[in-house]
Amino acid sequence: MTEKTQPKVNEGDTIEIMNGDHKGKKGKVLIVRENSVIVEIGHNKVRDEPIKTVINHKNYKIV
Repeated sequence: MTEKTQPKVNEGDTIEIMNGDHKGKKGKVLIVRENSVIVEIGHNKVRDEPIKTVINHKNYKIV
């Protein structure tokens, strides 16, 4: 079994999305997974809930 490298990002870090539907948006990392991160990219004022998305590690950069 090969050893996986841990992503450099931590919970609470701010990232900028580089690819996909949310390209160019910045968000706060909520959860770091093995292949991706869960990011809060905004807040829905109508429903009063956060807007979250999942981003692969290769599709963002740390701000």
